[in-house]
Amino acid sequence: MDVAVDRDMCCGAGQCVLLVPQVFDQGEDDGIVLLLDPAPAEPLHAAVREAASVCPTGAIRLDRQG
Repeated sequence: MDVAVDRDMCCGAGQCVLLVPQVFDQGEDDGIVLLLDPAPAEPLHAAVREAASVCPTGAIRLDRQG
């Protein structure tokens, strides 16, 4: 799985960080998403999919081929 984020779309809700802090973080100044791991290990895939599904702006994109 490959993960990408669109920082311009992010509203800083932080649900992704709460769900998968190994993959996502937030900037200290603006709260906008920071991608820590663009290719997370398989045990994290379900949580990453959930983070993408609950993102209020759809700023998280997944490529399940990776």
